[in-house]
Amino acid sequence: MSLVSTVRNTLVPIHREGYRFIAIFFVVSLVLGFLWEPLMWIGFLLTAWCAYFFRDPERMTPIDDDLVISPADGRVSSVATVMPPEELGLGSEPMLRISVFMNVFNGHVNRAPVSGTVRRIAYRAGSFVNAELDKASQENERNGLVIETKHGAIGVVQIAGLVARRILCWTAENARLEAGERFGLIRFGSRLDVFLPEGAQPRVTLGQTAIAGETVLAEFGSAKGPVISRRA
Repeated sequence: MSLVSTVRNTLVPIHREGYRFIAIFFVVSLVLGFLWEPLMWIGFLLTAWCAYFFRDPERMTPIDDDLVISPADGRVSSVATVMPPEELGLGSEPMLRISVFMNVFNGHVNRAPVSGTVRRIAYRAGSFVNAELDKASQENERNGLVIETKHGAIGVVQIAGLVARRILCWTAENARLEAGERFGLIRFGSRLDVFLPEGAQPRVTLGQTAIAGETVLAEFGSAKGPVISRRA
């Protein structure tokens, strides 16, 4: 492998949404440097963090319509059966919800958990409490997608967090999404909820680290029950 190939494989691509923020951080760092040099170096560290935040690496997504893939990098913060948000129109029965919490050091590009057609996109204004709290699913600003699949309708909800103030969604109603395909981004710190119909079995446990586009959150059509884990 050549040196150029090694460097290219080591450096993680940055999503275009991050370019202007990185530029702002960099310029502010230079300005602060004229006031007091140590501030410039602190600014450069924050600029590096900003670039890290907007990283957008390639992912290897399993191709299997029975699998539900994590839509976000982060930590599995909830696996529970709850009522889905009203605006998604997913019915009045509780559904399996798997939540992935993203802190400010996780990548924040969101990916489709399943392949299917986007039947509904529903934005709802709200507050900005800590996205790790369970009440964030109901109280916080959020943007929900309903994806029609062979297993029924699946809900994916982007939830703003304590620091996040901007939810981006790049897909549209009636668009086709493939599992692992990028569909949005949240700035800066947030959560993704996935609502699954009957027949889905969790394949993750609380506290597990999830990788967007790669980690299997749940599976349809399996006789195996939920995953049991141990701390090692």
